[in-house]
Amino acid sequence: MTTRELQDRIIELKKEKDVCILAHAYQSHDIWEVADYIGDSYGLSVQAAKAPQKTILMCGVRFMAETCKILSPGKRVLLANALAGCPMAMQINRKQALEMKKAHPGLPLVAYINTTASLKTVCDVVVTSSSAVRIIKSMPENEMLFVPDCNLGGWIQEQIPEKKLHLMKGGCPTHMRMTARDVKMIKAMHPHALVLVHPECLKEVVDLADYVGSTTGIMKYAKESDAKEFIIGTEASIVQHLQFDCPDKNFYLLSKECVCHNMKMTTLVDVLHAVEGTGGDEISLPDDTIRDARKCIDRMIELGG
Repeated sequence: MTTRELQDRIIELKKEKDVCILAHAYQSHDIWEVADYIGDSYGLSVQAAKAPQKTILMCGVRFMAETCKILSPGKRVLLANALAGCPMAMQINRKQALEMKKAHPGLPLVAYINTTASLKTVCDVVVTSSSAVRIIKSMPENEMLFVPDCNLGGWIQEQIPEKKLHLMKGGCPTHMRMTARDVKMIKAMHPHALVLVHPECLKEVVDLADYVGSTTGIMKYAKESDAKEFIIGTEASIVQHLQFDCPDKNFYLLSKECVCHNMKMTTLVDVLHAVEGTGGDEISLPDDTIRDARKCIDRMIELGG
């Protein structure tokens, strides 16, 4: 089958079987084209809860599908590729989080949304890269724990110096593979290009950027800017998507290492098998996990919208 034939079959089947397809921004463009909604992990979960369909298919990684299940416990939630995980989400577990809280009594635990459902059950609030500064700034406490990404945490700390964040040594392997040397090399090749990077990058990379923000923020900035050349410091898929959206502009990948192998595991055929009912992994969470994990997500909505 050709790509177009696969896509046509998926679109036909999702309507027939009442399936809502969600695609994270880091998925390939052929998957974007069959998705009902595209966005970040939290935005997709909100769309899943609003969608009229009874089955949700997440084209992303496991913690994203879990978040969908937490917000839509009455719906059937599938992960397109069962092996697609997130290394950062596995860097701290529930037991370790409780030990951190015990070592720092009274301090709230703030977790990046890129964490497991089990970990979320003992968190006070979760944040996204786009909402973290706003949420933490609005919290009454001046001191708190932040897990797991120390790069994102360090960037947040710089934006809110009046708060004190206790960080752990975790982070996104994909974003951490980019270095200041990479920035200088690609900047020498394209001296007029603006450097746009994700706050999960190392501080040495962030310090050389013209813009720092979430994936959604990076794409919005590039689309709205009058500039014509951009160096993109986040997952490689974003360069491809921006090339489709802005063919009159030039986009360059900051480093050939900017690839999330877990995101790349999901293929268009995986999506086809999932909507056919012959593939995909159904997400099942205990009722108490859904109940307790939902609390920190509700707190995020309360503080940050």
